[in-house]
Amino acid sequence: MSQALSPLLESLRDFPAATTAEATATAAASASASAAVSAAASNEAGAQARQREALDRALHNGLPTQRAERWKYTSLRALSARRFVATAATPSLHPALLADIPMPRMVFVNGRFDAALSDLRDLPEGLAWSRQADAAQDTPTAGDSANASGRDSFDDLNAGLSRDGAILKVADGIHVQEPVHLVFVGAPAERDIAFHLRHRIDLGDGARLAVVEHHLAGGAHRHFANQHVALRLGVGAKLVHARIQDEDAGATLVERTHALLDADAALRRIDLELGAGLCRHDLTVSLLGAGSSVESGGALLASGRRHLDTQLDVRHVARDTRSDLLWRGLAADRGRLAFHGGIHIFAGADGSEAALSNKNLLLSDQAEVDTQPVLQIDADEVKAAHGATVGQLDPTALFYLRSRGLPYTEARTLLTLAFCREALSVIADADLVALLSPRLEARLLEVGEFAA
Repeated sequence: MSQALSPLLESLRDFPAATTAEATATAAASASASAAVSAAASNEAGAQARQREALDRALHNGLPTQRAERWKYTSLRALSARRFVATAATPSLHPALLADIPMPRMVFVNGRFDAALSDLRDLPEGLAWSRQADAAQDTPTAGDSANASGRDSFDDLNAGLSRDGAILKVADGIHVQEPVHLVFVGAPAERDIAFHLRHRIDLGDGARLAVVEHHLAGGAHRHFANQHVALRLGVGAKLVHARIQDEDAGATLVERTHALLDADAALRRIDLELGAGLCRHDLTVSLLGAGSSVESGGALLASGRRHLDTQLDVRHVARDTRSDLLWRGLAADRGRLAFHGGIHIFAGADGSEAALSNKNLLLSDQAEVDTQPVLQIDADEVKAAHGATVGQLDPTALFYLRSRGLPYTEARTLLTLAFCREALSVIADADLVALLSPRLEARLLEVGEFAA
């Protein structure tokens, strides 16, 4: 790329310098202590070289443009023109912000782990946690990316700049009863911050776990977060994964989630996209083992000037796999939704079943929804269906509620809540639904009041 770097990439270019220099100096000072430490220092240097290579690749390629099919509906021009700094210190948060999030939990504030707000005591035997920064820095490879064939500069920026993240590992046969909460808070700072986190959740054969991701605002800010989450489910493992994105209206989030499922593994997942100014989420699920399955639901609420872009790709690689995808979107005021729902049934994945339903409501003449269901079948004897709609609230139902004495705003909120709550049904866990519903309801009330 011969053109000048954008302000965004120029500001990120030298992020690793201080960390690398410090690690190199530490390794050199320790190398004489023992051969083991010397070998560790050599591994560290190799990891840093690979990270630099990934960063250089991002700088060379630049950010994706709307000429790329997967970015057709999302412009990054405004983001490209901004500059960011690295997190300097972890700000203090008011305890009330996390009062409704139970233990056990890992908390990251502006991309930094906050030990004071985290609590992972009394974890059951067989569930181990650590941080990416505590482990050897094995730079992610193409196999870790959300879609190796669709890698872009956000993958490379994350590979080159990530220094921390959560790691959860569940041993074979262990059933963890209480959900683990991963909390990411954007807090006000003197300057706009960029941070890159990489997380990994591994379930052994027959293991069970529930994880809840919280993306919250500790106040008004305009930070940029780039996060990758790798999920690996062993034979017969079962994971319930809920994600609540309720960031500040000035925040920018890019997240890649990639799940690999072995034979008879099952993933149940819900995504609530409720906040941020710009949020792009790529969710890829690879059903690699026979009999594996995924049930995924989502509620996307774009109000104000919010722009939400969700790219969903499910790959049926093995036979007798199943996917059931139930996503709902709502766009109000000048909000914009972009949704890609892709299902690919590969050759040899005979006996697979796949279904995608994406329904969307437009609550304003200035709002916009772009939905793209894609179904590719390269196998025999499969059952597959997909559909997407964009419409408005049923005027008959709205008239009925108003004829029973409900004000317009309340009637409208009830209908939109019923519409969005359909997506929660995939969780099939009353306690988790009770945790998620208040966030959804609060945002829908704001939409109703704003539009009244």
